[in-house]
Amino acid sequence: MAHMRYLVFADRADREGYPSVARLFRAVAYAEQVHAGNHYNRLKEFDEDAEVYAGTPLGPGNTSKNLSLAIRGEEFEVEEMYPAYIAVAEAQGDRTSATSFKWALEAEKIHAEIFKEAKKHVDKGEDMPLTGKIWICPVCGYTYIGSRPPERCPICGAPGEKFTGF
Repeated sequence: MAHMRYLVFADRADREGYPSVARLFRAVAYAEQVHAGNHYNRLKEFDEDAEVYAGTPLGPGNTSKNLSLAIRGEEFEVEEMYPAYIAVAEAQGDRTSATSFKWALEAEKIHAEIFKEAKKHVDKGEDMPLTGKIWICPVCGYTYIGSRPPERCPICGAPGEKFTGF
């Protein structure tokens, strides 16, 4: 759900004249898609339905409001959702799911901080200055801003040449 929400937010940021914030939303949307894929790949091994609860509000708003919603969503995942998921996975002895959740948790911390920085700029009526690309690890969703990706992902160890740039 975060993936789709961020794509909608990106379109709004473009319309409001914040192309770098739009690019940030699209990059983080990809990171969220990575998380969803990792989680789904674990669920497909189980023969039962699951319910989804995102824990974040969604409503029409300008880019500043959308950044606030994104920050709230990321902080919910960091403070509540992923710690609970990790605890359950570990209690059930599911190390693979626990690892997926831990990777996502670390990436979400970064997303929250980047969104906070973007909001500071938008609230001053300016676009977020981005030098270089926004790099996303396709294995864990780690997000990095720079001229080139890191040599290796600091979360999962994936090689930098596998990263996707936005």
